[in-house]
Amino acid sequence: MPELDSSLAGEWKLDPAHTRVGFSTRHAMVTKVRGAFNDVEGVINVDVDEPTNSSVNVTIKVASIDTRNAQRDEHLRTNDFFDAPHYPEITFRSKRIDQVEDNSFIVNGDLTIRGVTKEIAVPIEFVGIETDPFGNMRAGFEGSRRIDRKDFGVNWNAALDSGGVQVSDRILLEFEVSAIKTVAEAGEQAASDQAERS
Repeated sequence: MPELDSSLAGEWKLDPAHTRVGFSTRHAMVTKVRGAFNDVEGVINVDVDEPTNSSVNVTIKVASIDTRNAQRDEHLRTNDFFDAPHYPEITFRSKRIDQVEDNSFIVNGDLTIRGVTKEIAVPIEFVGIETDPFGNMRAGFEGSRRIDRKDFGVNWNAALDSGGVQVSDRILLEFEVSAIKTVAEAGEQAASDQAERS
């Protein structure tokens, strides 16, 4: 298996302003509804020597759901769907990360929605590393995974005259992640600078 770029090693924090955790599902059997959660935070720890020891932890605020329709968003926050007052967060905690190709990984972990935890495997592509204009080292990752919302107790639906249903049970989760590498604490950096001058 090819080695990971050594510059990936360490802790990376998700940049909420440039990270999208989205979803899409069939509506009334004929069109798609797309949305995203606007409040997302998380940490990625990368072990380049042993990628299986790497980890991903993500927390999503349910109330931040955004489908560009205020009435629909309010419905999604109710007990019919995500029940945001009682289950304000969706979490993902990785258990194992397998490198399958040069820049491709399978992230296995526990997804918790409405207090129900199921293990899922998410294919993730490493897009690349760049230094932004502010001097931050950024890494990009993308991936998607279909889940059955009923597995997590999100059961609401309405029958259509055609015999179909209002909302598909199958949901496509979409991940477009920009993560910033954590720099050393100021004190550690000062000590490092002092050592270099000595």
